[in-house]
Formats: sequence, C-alpha cells, structure tokens
Amino acid sequence: MRMRPFGRLISLDQAVAQLVRAARPVRATEEVLLEDAVGRVPVRTVRARTPVPPFPRATWDGYAFRSRSTRGARPDRPRNLRIVGEVFAERAFPRALGPDEAVAIATGGAIPRGADTVQIFEEAAVGKGWITIRAYVPPGERLARIGEDYRRGTPLAEAGRPLGPAAIGALASTGIRRVRVYRKPRVAMIPNGNELVVPGGKLGPHQIFESNNLVLGALVRALGGVPILVPPVVDDPRKIESAIRRQLPRADLVLLTGGSSVGERDYLPQILPRVGKLLFHGIAVRPGKPTLAAVRGGRLVIGMPGHPTSCLANGFWMLLPVLRRLGHLPGPGTIPLEVRFAAAYPIAPGALATVVPVRLAEGWAHPTFHGSHAITSLTDANAYLIVRPGEGSIRRGDRRRVELLPEPIGPAPLPK
Repeated sequence: MRMRPFGRLISLDQAVAQLVRAARPVRATEEVLLEDAVGRVPVRTVRARTPVPPFPRATWDGYAFRSRSTRGARPDRPRNLRIVGEVFAERAFPRALGPDEAVAIATGGAIPRGADTVQIFEEAAVGKGWITIRAYVPPGERLARIGEDYRRGTPLAEAGRPLGPAAIGALASTGIRRVRVYRKPRVAMIPNGNELVVPGGKLGPHQIFESNNLVLGALVRALGGVPILVPPVVDDPRKIESAIRRQLPRADLVLLTGGSSVGERDYLPQILPRVGKLLFHGIAVRPGKPTLAAVRGGRLVIGMPGHPTSCLANGFWMLLPVLRRLGHLPGPGTIPLEVRFAAAYPIAPGALATVVPVRLAEGWAHPTFHGSHAITSLTDANAYLIVRPGEGSIRRGDRRRVELLPEPIGPAPLPK
C-alpha cells in the first residue's frame, strides 16, 4: 500500500477563514407562506401595511365610558354610570357614547365614539343597569390607541434577520400572507468507499453501513439547508469525479466523506485540483487532519474524513460557519461558555489543535471522546472545546471556554 505525505498544514483558524471567505451566500429567492417562514431569512425589510391596532380597542374585559364622567368620584361620593349596551370584538357600538353612559366591552372590542377609558369588571360595582365608580378613572386606561403597537410603514421583519414566531405574528397582524426569503442552501453529500452500503441494504463480507450522509444531512437540515444524499461511490477516481461534477450545478456546497487522506485509494487530493482551485489539503487539527477543500465558480467542494466522529466534529467547528454563511446567517452559530471540567483529559503534545467534544451537565463539562472511529463519542456531546497547540492537557477542575451547540444539533445541557 503506497502512502503520500501531507504538504504544509494550515491552522484551524486559517481553514475556517478561507472556507467562510470562499462560501457564496445563496442569491436565489422564493416566496413562502408565513406558516412555512419560521427561521427563513427575508430578502428585504418588510413594513406594516396598516397600523395595529387599526382602531381604538379594549385590552381588558370591562366597561368603556368617558373619563370625565368619573371626575370627583371617591368612596364616599361615587359616580353612577348607566349601562347602555355591550360590545364584543367583532362589532362596534352603533352610536357615540354620552355623558354618564357606559358599555360592557370584551377584550379586543372597538372603543365606542365618545369613550376614552375602560374600567375592568373586577373594579366596578355593578347594579341593575348601572355601574358604580368610586375613584376617578383617567383617560387611556386599559385601551390601545390606533397604531399603538406599530404604525403603517413600521419595519416588522428586517432584511437578513431570520424570522421568529413574533415577527411572523406581526406580519400576519398587518395582513401579510407571504414573504420573500432566500432559498435554502442545497448541500450535496457524496460518500466514497468500496466497503459502504446504504442503511437498509444487505451487507457483504467486511462491508459497513454508511452513516456520514445521514449525520451530515441532519446537520444541514438543522441549520435550515436542504441535504442531497448521493449513494456511496466506489473507490474509482473517474466515478468520484463524475459524481462531483454532476452535483456542482445543483448544489451550493458539495461535501465528500472518505478518500481525503494520503493512502493509495485516497483519490480526492488528485481529483479536487481538477474540479476547481484547491484551497488547502490538511489542517493542523485532530480529529480532522486530512480535510481538503476546493472552490469552483463560487461553489465549495470539501473533502472530509471518513471516520464518523472526525466527520461530525469537523461539522461542528468548520461546517457550521460555512452553512450559516450560505444561508445569510451571521456568526458561527455556537455560544461561548466558560465551564469547569469534571474529569481530566490528556492532550498529546505537538503542533496540532485538538477538538474535544464534551457533555455539559449540572454545571460541569464531561469529555465524551473515545476514538475518531466511534460515533458514540458524540452522541451525548452538546459542546466542544478547541485546545490550541501548547495549551496542555485538561485537569479536573480546570475552567475552559467551550462552544455550546444549539439544539437540535446538540442536546440541551442538564440543569445545575
């Protein structure tokens, strides 16, 4: 078996910077219904078509009347107001309200003309056809004026800012049904290896089920992308290159797993320079050293290790910022936290950074890594630590900065 040496390794930070710089945010757009818009990124700022509320309305169940009708009211000299009707949310009172008159009003009901305040039911003494008020009720109590929530033209959804439930509610309340957003990034995943079989298929001697496609596909989907799962390609450089070229026109990013190292059947170092401009081959990090990347026409092609843990660990620190950039989302997508380690973890000396997956639980960080070949190293991980060259091993009780993974990428930390 022939082996080829790595060239110059670039640092973890250099690799991320090059990939993010080369990643071209998706330009294509589409209109989606509001019910499908959560997490999507608006192309332009969307403004209110109407003021909200569009008419003065009650914010509590109670009685609407003229404030000045209660002027001078006190416990020993109350004011009596005659109840002349009622208003529900779907209809208005037919006339202007006169002095010393009141109407029962439901939350959301239109304030009658002439009324300017509301007394809630609990604070009004009700008699037969009358309410008794024992204190002055100033104007504007328990009601919302026209445009008090927002006026016509108010920005409700900012361009480039993902839509959350509140923004969707604001758009709906001004009558908007659809919103133009950026298309979701499409990510093609191509595993290669003679030993790989799609889950559900029949294993031959010494074959294994391919899992990286589903792992990376879940990561892509969790970040709002659309995974394109390509069946495993055998170790044939022509077939691998053909698979890459077929996916480049339809995908915004192409990910390959396996075949990225320096072994006799690791063909990606030969293929990627033919496909596009090679950015790098080899990162000074463990796991994930044999990663390489090229760019063609603004589309990235990244070759990742075939070991499941190496592949997903690379996904945490490398793919998250790339996928977020493609989808017009800012930042790396992780949350930095300083935590105390519950157990020691040895770090091999040398010039490589080390990615340590950890599980945050009850205020402590627990290292979970037990081999780059074992996906169970990451099943409980909800954060990771990057140990830079020279920072040394982790001791029990050490405080280190970790990167918390968002749900559903990482399970939520257990409370203290």
